[in-house]
Amino acid sequence: MKKPEPLTGIPLLVEKQKKFFATGQTRSLSFRRARLQELHKNIKAMEPEITRAFREDMHKSSFESYVTETALVLKEIRHHLQHMKKWARRRRVATPLVHFPATSHIVPEPYGNVLILSPWNYPFLLLFSPLVGALSAGNCAIIKPSGRVPALNRVFREIIERTFPPEYVSIFTGGHDVSAKLLEEPFDYIFFTGSKQVGRKVMAAAARHLTPVSLELGGKNPCIVHHDAALETAARRIIWGKFVNAGQTCVAPDYLMVHASIREKLTAYLIRTLESFYGKNASRTEDFTHIVGRENVFRLQEFINEGNILYGGQTDPDNHYVAPTLIDGVGPDHRVMEDEIFGPVLPLLTYNTMEELLEVTRRHPNPLSLYVFSQNKKFIKTILEKIPSGTAAVNETVTQFVNEHLPFGGRGESGMGAYHGKFSFDTF
Repeated sequence: MKKPEPLTGIPLLVEKQKKFFATGQTRSLSFRRARLQELHKNIKAMEPEITRAFREDMHKSSFESYVTETALVLKEIRHHLQHMKKWARRRRVATPLVHFPATSHIVPEPYGNVLILSPWNYPFLLLFSPLVGALSAGNCAIIKPSGRVPALNRVFREIIERTFPPEYVSIFTGGHDVSAKLLEEPFDYIFFTGSKQVGRKVMAAAARHLTPVSLELGGKNPCIVHHDAALETAARRIIWGKFVNAGQTCVAPDYLMVHASIREKLTAYLIRTLESFYGKNASRTEDFTHIVGRENVFRLQEFINEGNILYGGQTDPDNHYVAPTLIDGVGPDHRVMEDEIFGPVLPLLTYNTMEELLEVTRRHPNPLSLYVFSQNKKFIKTILEKIPSGTAAVNETVTQFVNEHLPFGGRGESGMGAYHGKFSFDTF
């Protein structure tokens, strides 16, 4: 394996990619297809190494790492291979009679060379999924994964270097200094997934070169459970959506808003579901992911200590472990209700009226995702209209993220731009 590129080589590599793009090779559909097929083959070949790296970096089970990361990337590649020829076609549109005999067309054009900055929570999926879109659309790319997953970064580098020449696709690993150095360059497009705080810095850096950006950020995603919800089903779907990847998911339910009349019954179902998924002690199961970084364990401890523990609450900073935890006794002014939790801690708040419900949810406008459990179509319609969000799901959680036929992205504080499937192709 080659040594990582030194930071001093970044401007030269960007220039090489621009020259390679100018040759026109990436505009060829056969070229794009061949490279995506090679990527698919190399990911499949390295599945054992990917699984081991997930275990080392995140204590992630082989099942969860495959289902929530590797399989989704492979599916995205196959989807692009199946449809990119149609997406890339020049499309004729109507021309006003005054312009006769002219004809008018829309031609999908790649931006050029793009920068993809990805986070640590879904390090494989959120690095390779946008890369697939960038390559499908005909671009060159430099990718920068999070430095918090060193074992996975070694695998990423091997996959990239097996598959692509550096003037086409390159990878830089390291910390924030590497990202900052990359952001000094005049890329043609920047795709960032991460926190709002870093997103603002990315957008400011992009503004210096008037570079367009996609920002996939996070937020406090409300999950509303009305009095007429199917509670047992709701509990299973909420627990799965919240605690997969130990809650380190940008589209996870961040807090529950539960109608007061069904609070105790729902709580009992939630606890029963947690124990059926992870046993009475999740630290002993191979199926529960750990927290990335000791500092995040301490942050989550502070959140837990703000409320009354209904279930869980155990932490082990040395092993990066936080138990699946339910809390109540918190209000909108507590810190756990101000910051995105990004961990296996789920606050439970109650409401009696629509006004009470909206008063809490409107403190955090434009969440990335909104969830509502109810059988009342009028109530559901009202919630979807009164709580704007980037994505939403009714009587489900998280599944909207994995539907390649839906655009995924935020609005306002939760981001801008959308991707997945054809929406990735169009973005790049």
